[in-house]
Amino acid sequence: MATVGVRLWKDKKTQELYESKADLYAIIKATEKLERAYVRDSINAEAYESACEKLIQQFKVLYGSLRTLVPDVEKFMSEYNMQCPMAATRLLHSGLPATIEHKAKQKTNDPDAASVAETVQHFITAMDSLKLNLVAVDQICPILLDLINSMNKVQSLPPNFGPKEKAKEVYSRLYQKPANYELPEEDVRQLLYELESSYNIFLSTLKSRS
Repeated sequence: MATVGVRLWKDKKTQELYESKADLYAIIKATEKLERAYVRDSINAEAYESACEKLIQQFKVLYGSLRTLVPDVEKFMSEYNMQCPMAATRLLHSGLPATIEHKAKQKTNDPDAASVAETVQHFITAMDSLKLNLVAVDQICPILLDLINSMNKVQSLPPNFGPKEKAKEVYSRLYQKPANYELPEEDVRQLLYELESSYNIFLSTLKSRS
């Protein structure tokens, strides 16, 4: 049985508030996953630093507009049961990537570093968007397109890389649907599984080629 979407707002102002909170949630979760990927050596220092700096700047800009509505981010994280201690440290207390904070920057000549960091961020954004129930075609397709374009820039990936082909397949299928079409719950679950699997394959492929 298809899930019926429930609208959480009655006017545009309330809609913008919900969307801003969803963006805040996504940035915090993305930062936590990036920090853990760096700790586990799944991403090199240069790629980590580039992605982390971008997330910190996005957080600062967004929080600047939300400060009166969300005065305490740690309380916001607690209310939504967000177990993200590393993100809290990075975004709320440090404000700097770990590589700079600990003066442990490791410079590389990897031409793919920026593209890898961008792809990691798009994977995380796509997964977190689905978890936040942003499941309409006009919400999913732009994120998938960003993910596909960023993977195209990573020169070290093999031709016909599986996760990229899967993303293209999903994008093409959804593109044929109306913009307001919302994925049913079972399709959302399947897409989230495919994205998580593709993300892990992406990281494993990079690690095996480094």
